[in-house]
Amino acid sequence: MNYPRIFYVFLASIFERRIILFQVFCIFIPILAALFMPFFFKKVRPIHTGWFVLIVPVFLVTFYAIYVPIIADGDTVISEFDWIPSLGISFVSYLDGLSLLFSILISGIGALVVLYSIFYLDRSKEQLHNFYIYLLMFMSAMLGVVQSDNTITLYLFWELTSISSFLLIGYWFHRDKSRFGALKSMMITVAGGMMMLGGFVLLSIIGNTFSIRELINQAPELATNDFFVLALILILLGAFTKSAQFPFYIWLPDAMEAPTPVSAYLHSATMVKAGIYLVARFTPIFAQSEIWIWLVAGIGLLTLFWGSFFAVKQTDLKGILAFSTVSQLGLIMSLLGVGAISYHVNGAEDTVFKYAAFAAIFHLINHATFKGSLFMIAGIVDHETGTRDIRRLGGLMSLMPISFSVALIGSFSMAGLPPFNGFLSKEMFFTAMLSITQFDLFNFSTWSILFPIIAWIASVFTFIYSFYFVFRTFTGKLKVDQLPKKPHEAPIGMLISPLILAALVITIFFIPNLVADTFVKPAVMAIQPYLYSSPEEVNIHVTAWHGIESPELWMTVGVVILGLLLFLSLSKWQKMYNALPTKLTLNNLYDFIIYDLCDQWIGRFSGLYMTGSIRRYLSIMLSSMAIIVIGTLFIKDAFKLSFEEASTIHVYQIILIIVLVIGTITTVFAKSRITSIVALGAVGYTVSLFFVVYNAPDLALTQLVIETISVALFLLAFYHLPKFKKEEERTRFRFSKAFVSVAVGAMVTLVALSSHSQKLFPSISEYYKETVYSLAGGGNIVNVILVDYRGFDTLFEIAVLAIAGIAIYAMIKLRLSRKEKKL
Repeated sequence: MNYPRIFYVFLASIFERRIILFQVFCIFIPILAALFMPFFFKKVRPIHTGWFVLIVPVFLVTFYAIYVPIIADGDTVISEFDWIPSLGISFVSYLDGLSLLFSILISGIGALVVLYSIFYLDRSKEQLHNFYIYLLMFMSAMLGVVQSDNTITLYLFWELTSISSFLLIGYWFHRDKSRFGALKSMMITVAGGMMMLGGFVLLSIIGNTFSIRELINQAPELATNDFFVLALILILLGAFTKSAQFPFYIWLPDAMEAPTPVSAYLHSATMVKAGIYLVARFTPIFAQSEIWIWLVAGIGLLTLFWGSFFAVKQTDLKGILAFSTVSQLGLIMSLLGVGAISYHVNGAEDTVFKYAAFAAIFHLINHATFKGSLFMIAGIVDHETGTRDIRRLGGLMSLMPISFSVALIGSFSMAGLPPFNGFLSKEMFFTAMLSITQFDLFNFSTWSILFPIIAWIASVFTFIYSFYFVFRTFTGKLKVDQLPKKPHEAPIGMLISPLILAALVITIFFIPNLVADTFVKPAVMAIQPYLYSSPEEVNIHVTAWHGIESPELWMTVGVVILGLLLFLSLSKWQKMYNALPTKLTLNNLYDFIIYDLCDQWIGRFSGLYMTGSIRRYLSIMLSSMAIIVIGTLFIKDAFKLSFEEASTIHVYQIILIIVLVIGTITTVFAKSRITSIVALGAVGYTVSLFFVVYNAPDLALTQLVIETISVALFLLAFYHLPKFKKEEERTRFRFSKAFVSVAVGAMVTLVALSSHSQKLFPSISEYYKETVYSLAGGGNIVNVILVDYRGFDTLFEIAVLAIAGIAIYAMIKLRLSRKEKKL
């Protein structure tokens, strides 16, 4: 009997609404805790702030663990509340196998990272309140990404991950490299996020919904739309930039300037996995297209090879892990692409492609465990020796035996060796790549042989950089004279988190099917909902031994033999990286675009109009607006002119217009300031007469009061105004100003005439007339509009006036205080 499920149903029957809202509320718990961090930080200075922050992820992982048996049965839990119902936008916490797995990784790894940071970051030297604010903000953002069913809220949380990761990567802002890495990561990921938003908008237009679940149900119909492929490409750009796929991976190595707890969290289990999550979540929609399969599988495999090849070149421990992360993310991405083929085959042959999706999720879990532990070990080495330069390290095994053991476990798992969990998912990866050679669709029969070949070569380099990381650091000759600190083992508190992750690496190898049944199969069902109706139907059993005749075994043997030979001869061929051209790199291309193209060329162009003259800015903005509006009216044939409803023009109205025009011209061309002020007052009083003519006495009274006060203020400030310039200086730009004035006047006139001549919608004035007394309880329609119908508008106007008044008062006080000091 499923007691956890019975308990949950019992609670839901009693507190159904509260539990639903609390599930959504859990997404915001970390960011709410961050709001109180500055106040809380001052009260607990003797105690490390991390101990109190640790409560948040521990609570969250415990809360999400309650849902594990429910989701393992194939059920989903949905909680939502409306945000902008008129636009169909709501906050939705949608927990299925995929989102629950990521939620547990985010909160579980988050708890271990916070525990690790308590011992890694010195409370007397670091601004811990800032660090934990950024970390909690990021945790909320990631939970929102993986649980959002609404594409708009998903995008909101997606960009919040970019902002919070920018703050975390640039946490040591006094370092140039930290600021550079933070800016680079945000520039690339935010640009991809904007592309992704465009894809979401296209999908919502095609499917008439923002709900991912509803879009999945419409997938066959969506695939026939002309904008389907464009939406696919835009969303993949968002996923590829976030998950550091080729060619967008260049931000990840520079992000290693962040503190090690940040690297262990963002780049092993959370931020870079957001792109993986996005591809997995949208696979049921876009797997209908061969372009999705080619792009996801092809780019993933290219990224796997590229990252593994260049990882061997690195000399910084975190640099090696950065490129290894790029490589491993490419592996997972390629598996998701191959798994999408199962939507196009039927019968017994589709099993191998379902196997690929299973392998992707299984390796995602494995990667979070061994890569998290390796990042923490890299931080420990840096913390205890003062350097991460692998050329200065060596011989640390005897001084740091526990760290060496954890590094050995994590590295062997990353290399795909038994008895570690990475071996299991690597074997499944080989199986998936070999299966493509049997697939005759979308021209895979022509190019499919490249997939297992590239996968095998990349695995060889994976083996090399895994051994390179652990043995060059912990074995060989100890170089104490080259180390800034005397090396020693880290304190036990700093070792707890990597030890837990290393224990999971070994444990998962021996009980893989428990992990598969609990987490992997429900996630696979979420990725392939058309193929499975329950996790039990994912009939895949994980084993470490496939028989002596299995090609996966011999591929692994080949990887080990060639990998060992190349590792032992590394010093002889590693120099080949120096022969590669240094100018023709993606990093140089990025620098050219950002610093040369944007900073210099665009800077020079903006210097043409960014002169500091407010008059110049107004002229450019107003003339541009006039050109765009007038051009649109005539290009789109939107201008209409009709005098059917025009009222009769009387002689006194013509006289008022003449007075208005004369007053305006006099204001502009008068050489005396007194004349200009009087003419300007005449214009205002004439406008008030128009209000009287058209039966608006309240507006006329307001206009008269404003004009009287304005004229009086102008005259009072007459003495303090600057003197007129000479005539020739004043008329230098008269023709350009005349052009702008005429253009803006023509724009307003044409829009007014056109809008009056074509009534596309009934006037709202009729609604006001019908409801001003019955609903608003007022007799004066203008007052009711200002106070009731447009109450918020009026409120904000009052707020603006209040702010302006406060500013004026502050300026007067400041001036008076300065005079008092002089006296």
